[in-house]
Amino acid sequence: MAPSFWGREARLSDGGGGTPVVVKMENPNWSISEMEQEAVPGSPAGLAAGKAGRGKNARQITWVLLLKAHRAAGRLTGAASAALAVAAAARRRVAAGRTDGDAAPGESTALRARFYGCLRLFVVLSMLLLAVEVAAYLQGWHLQMPEMPEMPGQLAMDGLLAVDGLAAAAYAGWMRVRLQYIAPPLQFLTNSCVVLFMIQSVDRLVLCLGCLWIKLRGIKPVPIAADKDDVEAGDEDFPMVLVQMPMCNEREVYQQSIGAICALDWPRSNFLVQVLDDSDDATTSALIKEEVEKWQREGVRIVYRHRVIRDGYKAGNLKSAMNCSYVKDYEYVVIFDADFQPQADFLKRAMPHFKGKDDVGLVQARWSFVNNDENLLTRLQNINLCFHFEVEQQVNGAFLNFFGFNGTAGVWRIKALEDSGGWMERTTVEDMDIAVRAHLKGWKFLYLNDVECQCELPESYEAYRKQQHRWHSGPMQLFRLCFVDIIKSKIGFWKKCNLIFLFFLLRKLILPFYSFTLFCVILPMTMFVPEAELPAWVVCYIPATMSIMSILPSPKSFPFIVPYLLFENTMSVTKFNAMISGLFQLGSAYEWVVTKKSGRSSEGDLVALVEKHTVQQQQRVGSAPDLAGLAAKDSSLPKKDAPKKKQKHNRIYRKELALSFLLLTAAARSVLSAQGIHFYFLLFQGVSFLVMGLDLIGEQVE
Repeated sequence: MAPSFWGREARLSDGGGGTPVVVKMENPNWSISEMEQEAVPGSPAGLAAGKAGRGKNARQITWVLLLKAHRAAGRLTGAASAALAVAAAARRRVAAGRTDGDAAPGESTALRARFYGCLRLFVVLSMLLLAVEVAAYLQGWHLQMPEMPEMPGQLAMDGLLAVDGLAAAAYAGWMRVRLQYIAPPLQFLTNSCVVLFMIQSVDRLVLCLGCLWIKLRGIKPVPIAADKDDVEAGDEDFPMVLVQMPMCNEREVYQQSIGAICALDWPRSNFLVQVLDDSDDATTSALIKEEVEKWQREGVRIVYRHRVIRDGYKAGNLKSAMNCSYVKDYEYVVIFDADFQPQADFLKRAMPHFKGKDDVGLVQARWSFVNNDENLLTRLQNINLCFHFEVEQQVNGAFLNFFGFNGTAGVWRIKALEDSGGWMERTTVEDMDIAVRAHLKGWKFLYLNDVECQCELPESYEAYRKQQHRWHSGPMQLFRLCFVDIIKSKIGFWKKCNLIFLFFLLRKLILPFYSFTLFCVILPMTMFVPEAELPAWVVCYIPATMSIMSILPSPKSFPFIVPYLLFENTMSVTKFNAMISGLFQLGSAYEWVVTKKSGRSSEGDLVALVEKHTVQQQQRVGSAPDLAGLAAKDSSLPKKDAPKKKQKHNRIYRKELALSFLLLTAAARSVLSAQGIHFYFLLFQGVSFLVMGLDLIGEQVE
C-alpha cells in the first residue's frame, strides 16, 4: 500500500499522470531513476497510466525500504560479529593471564593485599545495598517515604511500619541511619574534595594561561652570542663534556642509543662517553661491551663500566661514575637513559645557554616519542607528557627558573651537582631529589622546548603501571626527607611556598588523592546515600574542561579526549596507592623496576642502520664473545635443549576489577534515582576499569 502522502493533491499537481520509479539492479547499491511518460493529461490512457504508476511506485518503494533494511541488518550483523571477535580475543588474552597477586621474588605484597581487601569489602557492601534498594524500589517504599529533612525520623518510621511491617521498618531504620550518621560526614568529604578539585583546576588554568602568554610574547631562553675572538679560538670554545648512559638489561635499545650518542657533533677530544651498565644478564653485558669496543676502534672516546652489585639503582650508578678520577677534567655532564636518541646537534644547541650565566646549573631538553601512535596506551601517555613539557616545564622554567629534572636529556654543570651534595640513593626519584637540593642552593634551571630528544613510551600497561608507581611514590618520600631543609633554606618566602604547596602538595599529593577519592569512592557512595549530593558540574563539566585544556598541546589527540578522561581516573588507583606507600614508607615505596623497552627505531636510526650494513664487519677483540658462533651453536641444538622462547601473557589486576564492579553496581543504583549524567559517567568509568583490570589496553608483556 502506498504511503499516505501520495494523496490526490499530489497527483493532480502532476497532471494526473504518475512518474514511475524503476529500481536498477545493476549493482548492490540500489538507486532510483525517473522515467518520463508521454501520456496526455486527462485522457483515458493518461488516467490508466497514472493508476498503474501509483501501484508500481508503491511496490518499488517497498522494495527499496526492504533492501535498505537488509543492508542495515547486514551492518548490525557485522558489528555483532566484530564484537564477538573482540570478546573472543579478550577471553583468550585473559585465559593466558596472571593476576597481580603473582608477585615477583622479593616483592612485598602486604600493602597490595590490604588495599585490595578494602576494595573487596566496598564491592560486597555495594552489592548488598543495591539488592536492598532494588527491593525497596519494587515494593514502593521509596514512594511512601516522606521527605526526611522535613519530618522527624520517628514519624517516618511509624508511617512505614503501617505500610509493610518488619521489612519496611528495617528499611526505615537504614534511611534514618543514612540520613543522620552517614550522609553528613560523606557530604563534608565530598565538599572538601570538590574544593581541592577546584584549586587544582585553577592551578591548571593558570599554567595554560602562562603557556599562552609565552607563545604570544615569544618568550624562550636565548644564548649569549659568541664573540669574534671566541669563534677564532677553535676547539677551545667547546667546553669539556662528560656524557653518561646509565642502563640495566637494556638489550632492546642499547645499540641505537650508543650509536646516536657517539654521533654527537662535538670535538671528540672534548667529550667522553661513559656507558654505565648495571645489567645482571651476562649476555646483555657482553653485547653492550662489544658495542662499546666497536666505537672505541672507530676513534670515539667511550668507556664501559659494569657494577656487579646494584646499590642505589640509578642514583648509585651515577654516583659511582662521578667518583672516577678523570671526572675532574670535565665541566659539564649530560645524562641520557638507554632508550634516548639525541640529535647530532644536541650539544651545540644546549651548551651555549651556559655561556655567561654562571648561576645556571641545569639545561633540560624536551622529550619526543618514536612510538606515540603505537597503540591507545601510548597515545594517552603522549597527551599527558605533551602537557607536562609544553605547559608545566616551560611555564615553570620561564617564570620561576625551577622545575623537576626529568632524569635524562639534561645537561648539568658539575659544580652545581657537587654544591648540591651529589647523587643520593635515599629515594626512587633521584632526579627530583638533586633538582630540589640544587634549587635550595640558588641554582637556576633553563628549559629548552625547541630542543628535542627521542625516546620510547611504555607499550604495555604492566610497564606503564610500574613506571607511574615509582614516579608517584618517590616524590612523597622526598617531601618527607627535605621538608625541614626547605623551611631552613635561604631562598625567598614565595619560592618556599611554591615548592611546598604547589610542587609537592598540590601536584604530587592532592591531585592523586582527590582524583581517586572523588571519582572512585565518593561518587559511587553518593548513589547509595543520595542525601549526600555530588553536583553534575563536578562530575561532567569541570573534568571535561580540564581534559580539553590538557589536550591542547597535542591537538591531533582530540578524538581521544573521552578515553583520556576515563584513563586518567583509572590510573588514579595506582597513583593513590603509590602516594600512600611513599608518604608512609610502606612496603612498595622503594620498589624499582626498569621500564620495559621494545626497541622502536626512529627514521634517523633506520638510515644509520642502512649505513652500518655497508661497513665491513670488523674483527672482534677483547673479551667480547663470538655472537655468530653462539647463534650457530644455538641453532644446532636439539629442540628439547634449545632455550625456550618467552611467551607473552596478560596480567589480571584485581584492584581495577574490584573498582569496576563497584562503579558498575553504583551505575545500576543510579538508574533507580534517574540520575542521567551520573549513570553515564559511572557506566563508562566502570567499563574503563574493566578494560584495565583485564589488561586489554596496550601490548602483552613477556
